[in-house]
Parts: sequence; C-alpha cells; structure tokens
Amino acid sequence: MTPLWTAKAIAAATGGVASADFTVKGVAFDSREVQAGDLFIAMKGEASDGHFFIDKAIAAGAAAILCETHIDHPHVKVADSAAALGALGTASRNRSHGHIIGVTGSAGKTGTKEALFAALDRFRPGRAHRSVKSYNNHVGVPLSLARMGSTMDYGVFEMGMNHAGELAELTQMVRPHVAIVTTIAPAHMEFFADESAIADAKGEIFEGLQADGTAILPYDSPHYARLRAKAEQHAAHIVSFGLGEGADVRAVDWLADGQGGSIVTAQVQDSLLCYSIAQSGAHWVANSLAVLAAVKAVGGDLPAAGLAFAEMAGLAGRGARHRISLERGTARIIDESYNANPASMTATIKQFGDESGGRHIAILGAMKELGADSDRYHAELAPPLIAAAVQFAVLVGPEMAPLAKALERDMELAHVPDHAAAKALLRSLIQPNDVVLIKGSNSVGLSHLVTALTSGEF
Repeated sequence: MTPLWTAKAIAAATGGVASADFTVKGVAFDSREVQAGDLFIAMKGEASDGHFFIDKAIAAGAAAILCETHIDHPHVKVADSAAALGALGTASRNRSHGHIIGVTGSAGKTGTKEALFAALDRFRPGRAHRSVKSYNNHVGVPLSLARMGSTMDYGVFEMGMNHAGELAELTQMVRPHVAIVTTIAPAHMEFFADESAIADAKGEIFEGLQADGTAILPYDSPHYARLRAKAEQHAAHIVSFGLGEGADVRAVDWLADGQGGSIVTAQVQDSLLCYSIAQSGAHWVANSLAVLAAVKAVGGDLPAAGLAFAEMAGLAGRGARHRISLERGTARIIDESYNANPASMTATIKQFGDESGGRHIAILGAMKELGADSDRYHAELAPPLIAAAVQFAVLVGPEMAPLAKALERDMELAHVPDHAAAKALLRSLIQPNDVVLIKGSNSVGLSHLVTALTSGEF
C-alpha cells in the first residue's frame, strides 16, 4: 500500500528536518484521535499545547511527530507546527491529480459533503476522499487536505466561515474544480450587516476555482443573482439547482416515501433520474440536486449517486434516528443536535410535523451568533411549531425566552437554562410512542441528551 507521507516528503513540504526515515498512513492534530501509523502534529493553541500530548500520541500508535522541538521519537522538526500543517495541506493539493470539490453554505454543508462522497465512492470505490466531521476552518481544511492520498480520483472538502475573508483564504488552499453554495440563511449574524453580506462571504469560494471550473448555485435563494454575479467573475461554467422551474438541475416531482424519506424525479440538465432519499425533508431534496450537479460536473455516475442517496443513514447530530426502549414501550428520537440557524430550524420543524407517531415533543436549543436580531429570530419559530402541531416544547437556553413568551398561550412548554436541566425534565416527560426532535446549536450541548437517551439511561 502506498504510504500517505514519507519523512522526506513531509520535510520537503514543511521546510522541516526529519530525524529518521519513516512513513505514515494518517494525520491527526488531536491526540485523542490518533490511530496506529499516524503522523501527530503537535500544535500550540490558545488553550493547550500539543507538545504536552506527544507521549500520549506515541502510546496510541503514532508513527511520527511533527513538532517544534527535538524529541526522542521519529519526527520532523519545524519552526511553526501550525504553519507546517498548512504547508502539508498545500503540498497534498499540489500533488493531487483528482477532481476537487468545495462545499460551503449556511446550512447543509456537511450533509452535502457526505452525500457527495458516498456518490463518488460508490462510483470509484476507495478512490474518493472527504473531510471528516465538520473540519472546515483554517485548521480543519489543511488537515483534511493533508489526509488525502495522492492516488485519489476525487476530493470533497467542506469550507465554513464566520467572517468575511475567511473563505477567500480557504478556497485558495483547496483550489476546487467545482464549488457549491448550498444555501444562504441567517447564521453568524453578529459578524455581518445582513444576509447579503453573508452571500458575499459565501461567494468567496468561487475565487479559488480552477480554469474551466464550475460554480453550483441555489436557484431558489433570494440571493441567487448576487451569487451568480460573483460566480461569473471566476467560473467557466455555472449550474443552478433547486425546486423551482428554471433551475438547471431541478426536482420535477417529489413525494414522501412513507418511511421518512422521499422519492424524487430530477431533471439533471439533459438527463432524467428517479431516486430515493433515505433522509427526510425538502432540504435534503435540495441537497441531493446540488450533489447531482457536482457528480455530473466531475464526470461521475448519476445512477450510482441515486443509489447512494437511498443507502445513506442519518448522520450523528444531523438527522440520525434512534428508537429507544422505555419501561412500557419505545420512543423515537430524531437527532439534529449539532447545528441550528433560523432556516434549518424552520425546515426541520416543518418536517417534524409530518412525522407519524404519538406525542410530538420538540427539544430546541438556542441559536447562537444571531446578533441584534436574535430575539426576533427565536420568536419567529413559534408559527412553525404551532403549524407542526407540536404537543410539548422544551426550550433550552436564555436566548429562548422570546420563543417561550410567543408560545405560552398556544403550547405546553418548559423553558430551562441548560441541557442538564432538560435532561432532568425528560426523565419524567418522555413516554412510549413519543417522537422527540432534538435540535440546537452545538454549543448548547443537546448531544448530551441524545447520548443519555440512546445509552439506556431512560
């Protein structure tokens, strides 16, 4: 098997000095994630210093260390480990012969990235690479690049931002052949004047497009024209996707399959494709259209993509479904605990209303980084919750006070300060046949509820 990196290649990429000849088959900067044969990158951060965890990484099986000091283990010594990680990511991109796809957007980045990987890996098994988890920032992107093998035919990279200029830097590192914007919605609003400014920041992804590159845009977005104007400055090809008439890749028809997913008939430019999506909601239909547009742009196989959609299980924190055992029956849990903004919250609540089952309980965590309009955005969740006929709402976090006030006459609810209080309440609340939606910004910690519910604590 071809090694991911040799000591010589690492030293050449980073300007470092190798202590010995070695090879590695993976890269990690968190000692808790080190696997046997990995290169551990010891970086100095604001809260901790990775050099303190070198022995732990070696014990976990690290084959070598990238660090700023001499150690008694195989290593490459560099002046700055963080800069060296960036250089390693750039070197990986430079040696790649594959088609590179970048994905950004206010919502749907990770799901779209995972679906793209599944579609391309089904077409070329073992020849597709993608960023793991939500490693999409100035550290996660170069790490994901550094992990890409030189023989990969496809690389799919998620790119995030919370301020202007961030994507411009990341896309110059990724240099995609295809760049996707999934959607534009209020997110990180405390750093932007309005949604148009968010659209401009997301549009920075097109600045890194390679010659003959393709920009894939959300046709149904009110910011479509703005995104298209930006794309026209950098892209040789522009493809729109959406549910509306006029999109280049659009859903001609779609309906619920009765099992939580959808059956879709899509026009993909000159091709017609019928496929099933295991994931639920109109947003997943839209995500699938963006994926199909990208698959076609890089010469992938559309039927293979259709099969991949049907096989995709829910992602932890992003739609995973669990059935838990209670004393006198079972309840169903929908885990959307990783992220939340007004658009994704509204879409998820709407879909929740279509779920079959007994009592519908919504456990909703605060939406973070919404700036001066935070109260309004939270209060505006009341109509979707009422329309979805939610029987009980557990609202978590102080930012949820406006929503609690808006719902007090229309719904049974509890407003609690944190996930620990929500967990205590759930013990007496949850009953057999309940359907429970758990959604909120990751920092609220609602994933702890999911863990408790699925580990048998209830």
